[in-house]
Amino acid sequence: MTYTDELAAMPSVDVEALRAYRYRRVQQQLVEDDCAAILLSDPVNIRYATDARNMTVWTLHNQGRYCVVPAEGRAVLFEYANKNCLIAPPALPAIGERRLGCSHAFMDAAERAEAVSVRWATEIVDVLRTLMGPGKHRVAVDRCDLLGYRALEGAGLRLIEGQRLMELARSIKNDQEIACMRRALAVADIGMQRMREALKPGITENQLWAELHYANIANDGEWIETRLLSSGPRTNPWFQESSDRVIRSGELVALDTDLVGPYGYCADVSRTFFCGPGRATPYQRDLYAHAMEHIAHNCNLLKPGISFRECREKAWPIPGRFREQNYGSLAHGVGMIDEWPDINGDTPTAQDGVLTPGMTLCVESYIGEVGGPEGVKLEEQVLITENGHEILSLFPFESALL
Repeated sequence: MTYTDELAAMPSVDVEALRAYRYRRVQQQLVEDDCAAILLSDPVNIRYATDARNMTVWTLHNQGRYCVVPAEGRAVLFEYANKNCLIAPPALPAIGERRLGCSHAFMDAAERAEAVSVRWATEIVDVLRTLMGPGKHRVAVDRCDLLGYRALEGAGLRLIEGQRLMELARSIKNDQEIACMRRALAVADIGMQRMREALKPGITENQLWAELHYANIANDGEWIETRLLSSGPRTNPWFQESSDRVIRSGELVALDTDLVGPYGYCADVSRTFFCGPGRATPYQRDLYAHAMEHIAHNCNLLKPGISFRECREKAWPIPGRFREQNYGSLAHGVGMIDEWPDINGDTPTAQDGVLTPGMTLCVESYIGEVGGPEGVKLEEQVLITENGHEILSLFPFESALL
């Protein structure tokens, strides 16, 4: 059975149950944080709360689309300010009303931006009063520029930081979210298989990376967050984007999918390939063996009830020659995109918390010496279960390097 066959054979997602669960999670978090509502501008948060999607990547860096989610009742979505966006929109149970949005960004309002921001805030306050009555409401905000923040405060709102609220709401997945994630991972498998088959001497990094994009869009995926693929000497250090470099035989090729697939869920998996013909060198296999041990050890720590601190304390001891260039994050949350928590080393920003069933994490490894000829990147996506963990990322490791 091919990866495409496996995707086709997957059970369908109960979209209504998925939407109801996520909206309930947001409203429960609002109640716990004593907030009347949250104003969402991050398109990923809007998607999570309401399942409304439009121009996601564009609105990651542009104003004009936002949503008010009350602690009780249905949301008001302010859609991108073109009336065509309100023609025959999908019926979504969380959304009680759609309006055209207003942007006070300089691109849209230029020198009138401050006045427009006041009108923008006034309409949001009017919506809140309609939903909840008069009062100095405590409202969470996930993302806001300086003009918007000042305008909302000037309109009489008590503002609190909202991204924490959304990250906590998003951190526990139900069965339908996991089903979405499995589909995204299946699409990533199709893409990585296409890449593996296309990997021949003479192909460029960008040409190889395009295979992943093709597989994602062709199978109802959405976008890819990064372009982390490198070959040969560019695999060391990590975090070099794909380029027009021609890949040669005998080289390693390392990649990180960072793929947002079907239903908007992330498949964040890393693999390192060997470009034949020929045999991997003892040095390449040694790097790979260390990365495999790193991943296996840290995955085996994951279970409900273990604290982030205990994960850090029991993490695989990185050999000294690889320590300076190690990835830094032992594991991080994943859902629609990378999420809280980030379980990193003992730093001033080290996070506290406990792993809970329903959390999904990506376990990271990068093995490469300072000044070394190449490096190896591996990453697994893992679900915390009632009794331990399940590895969700199923694409095989590289036989030529084992």
